Amino acid sequence: MPRFRYPCPDCRSTNSLHDPDCRFDGTAWEDIERAYVSILGVLSTGATREGRLREAVDGPWDRVHSAALSRLRHDQRVQETPGGALELLSPAEYREEVAVPSEDSLQTIYEHGSVPGCHDHAVFSLVAYYRSVGFSWQETRERVVDWLEESGTWARGGFDEASPGEVVDSKRHVYAQAYGWRQAAREAAAVVERSV
Repeated sequence: MPRFRYPCPDCRSTNSLHDPDCRFDGTAWEDIERAYVSILGVLSTGATREGRLREAVDGPWDRVHSAALSRLRHDQRVQETPGGALELLSPAEYREEVAVPSEDSLQTIYEHGSVPGCHDHAVFSLVAYYRSVGFSWQETRERVVDWLEESGTWARGGFDEASPGEVVDSKRHVYAQAYGWRQAAREAAAVVERSV
């Protein structure tokens, strides 16, 4: 099955199998990628007001372009300047922006730490998240080990492994297989919220 560089702006699929309720199921993948490339091409030349961006893309602006721009904003790849223009974040700015998860369930896990009974899902979701935003395995490992220690998760106990590093290493397959994090994060966050 072919894989694509840009995710579906609705269901985030990176292959031709969309979620059942996806708005773009049946949309040609080249149309989705063309929308991203057109937007990124314009923004790579500098900050641009949204109206100007809509005029400058290749072809007419359509619902795929709108959704792709929304996805780029949501994924923190594009931000609004104080003057109201849209700008593409540099790789360093992006990494800084996504280093602390902001999605509700991940944010709950990150801020409160994990509790026994959901450690597996919490670590799974953080490893998968850092992989999804482009961190290397070494960076992911360091961040999750630091989180285990700094959040108090490791001190709460409930692990079979002898160290935080071993806990994270046991989830290397999650990184290698590029598993999604949303379901595991929702389940872990629900347990954490009941415990705090």
